[in-house]
Amino acid sequence: MKKYETSSKVFVSNSKMKNAGRGVFAKEDIKKNELIEICPVILAPKSDYSNLAQSLFTTYFFYFGRKKDQMAIALGFGSIYNHSYTPNAKYKINVKDKTIRFSAIENIKKGEEITFNYSNGNPTNKNPLWFEV
Repeated sequence: MKKYETSSKVFVSNSKMKNAGRGVFAKEDIKKNELIEICPVILAPKSDYSNLAQSLFTTYFFYFGRKKDQMAIALGFGSIYNHSYTPNAKYKINVKDKTIRFSAIENIKKGEEITFNYSNGNPTNKNPLWFEV
């Protein structure tokens, strides 16, 4: 197993986005293409999917796996990043290592909230989500 450490680049605080709750913010300036955080994931057993549909946790899951047929909770701050159609970060799933890598797609200033597009990690996808934005 690879060794993963928590990121010293981010912190969690109250989001300024409407109805967003908490969000992830830059503790320092982060440059475009810089790695922000590597988050290990916990995969939900398929036998739990029907129970999860009724759960608050559904909004914190990532679709995971080569076919996006699994559900995973990202550890670290991975499941706390908020959505934006104009994100400053993206994520990439690593199925083999069971991790999600978050990286900057533009320069992010210290204190700025870090967001990504929830539509399969594609920063330019404008498809509607399962909640109002």
